[in-house]
Amino acid sequence: MHELIERVLISEEQIKTRIAQMAKELEAEYKDKNPLFVGLLKGVVVFFADMFRAVQIPCELDFMVVSSYHGTESTGVINVKKDLDADICGRHVVILEDIIDSGRTLSYTVEYLKSRKPASLKICTLLDKPDRRETDLIADYVGFTIPNEFVVGYGLDFNERFRNLPYVGVLKPEAYS
Repeated sequence: MHELIERVLISEEQIKTRIAQMAKELEAEYKDKNPLFVGLLKGVVVFFADMFRAVQIPCELDFMVVSSYHGTESTGVINVKKDLDADICGRHVVILEDIIDSGRTLSYTVEYLKSRKPASLKICTLLDKPDRRETDLIADYVGFTIPNEFVVGYGLDFNERFRNLPYVGVLKPEAYS
C-alpha cells in the first residue's frame, strides 16, 4: 500500500469481480444493439479499459473530456474540453464514469448528449457517492456505493497523482499538503 494511503476502501480483487458482474448485465441489456461506450476522461481510463474488455458483445467506444474539478473541489464551471467524434443519433449510448460525486458534471453531460437524440442513454459508474449528490441523477449501473471520503486510485487522482494504484483508497491528511 502507498505510504500516503490511509486505508484501502475497495481492493483490486473486489473491483475485478464487480466489473465482471456489471459486464454480464451490460451484455444482457445490449445484446444485438452495438452500444457506444462513452468514457469521461481522464479518471475513467482504467475502469473503461477493464470494462470494455470484459464486455463480450459487439460495441464501440468514444471519449469526452468534461470537467469542473481542480484538486479536491469542484469549480462549479463545467467545460466540454473534448467532444465525441461519433454521431450518436439513434445509437444506444452508455456513459462510463469513474465516480459520481455532486452529479453536476455528469448531469450536464447527460443533457448535452440527450440533445443529440440517442436511442437510449444510460450511466455506468464504478463509484457512487450519493451523500455528495446535488442533482437527482441516478446511475443505471453502479459498481460500489461509497461514503463521503476523498478517494484515489484505479484512475482517480489528487492533482494528477495516485491514478495508477490498482485499488481505491482514502488519502491520509498529510497528502493534501
